Amino acid sequence: MAIEILLVDDHSMVRDGLCALLATQEDMHVAGSFADCREALAFAAATPPDVAVLDVALAGADGIDCAKRMHEACPATDILMLSMHASTEYVYQALRVGATGYVLKESAGAELISAIRAVHDGRIYLSEKIPAREVSAYLKGRGWNHPLERITDRERQVLRLIVDGRTSNEVAKLLGLSPKSVDTYRSRIMLKLGIGDLAGLVKFAIRHGLTTV
Repeated sequence: MAIEILLVDDHSMVRDGLCALLATQEDMHVAGSFADCREALAFAAATPPDVAVLDVALAGADGIDCAKRMHEACPATDILMLSMHASTEYVYQALRVGATGYVLKESAGAELISAIRAVHDGRIYLSEKIPAREVSAYLKGRGWNHPLERITDRERQVLRLIVDGRTSNEVAKLLGLSPKSVDTYRSRIMLKLGIGDLAGLVKFAIRHGLTTV
C-alpha cells in the first residue's frame, strides 16, 4: 500500500515540484497539497495522512506551530519538516512539537524520498547536512534555563517576524492579532530577555539560530 502524503507549503511551484517528484515513486501518493495550515489541518482531521511534509516558514503561520497542531490532531501521522534553516534551534523546536524528520530544502529530492520512508518506518531523520553530533549536544544542553525557554511559543513567533524586519502591522496581519497586541508581545519579550532595543533582539535571534539576518 502506498504511503499517503500531505504537503503543506505556501509556494505553489514548490508543491508542484514535490508532487511531480513523489509521483515517480510507486510506494508514495500525494493525498493532499495545501498552502494554508488551517485547510491542511481540516483535511488531515477528516483523512489522516501517513506522513505530513510541512514547510517551516508558512505565510500567515509558523510551520512549527502548524506541526504542533497537526501532531495533536493526528497523532498517528508522521511529521517531516522542510526548511531553509539548518539551525539546531529550529531542529529542536521541530522535534519538541512532534516532528520526526527535518530536511533542508537545498537537499530536497532523493533525500526527501529517503526521509519520508524513514519517518514512516518509525525512525528519526535529519538532513545529511545537519551534523548529528552537533544536534545531539545541543539537545542535551537545551535545559529549562535556556534563554529561549523564558518566552512562549507565540512570543517566539512574534520575535522571529520582528527580527526578520516585519512591522507591527505586518506581524499582526500574519498572526491574526492587533498591532497593539504585537507591541505588547514585543515589550514582554524584551523584558523577559533583558534586551532594550531592536538591535539587541536581532543579535539575540542570530546568536540563538532564529534568523540569519
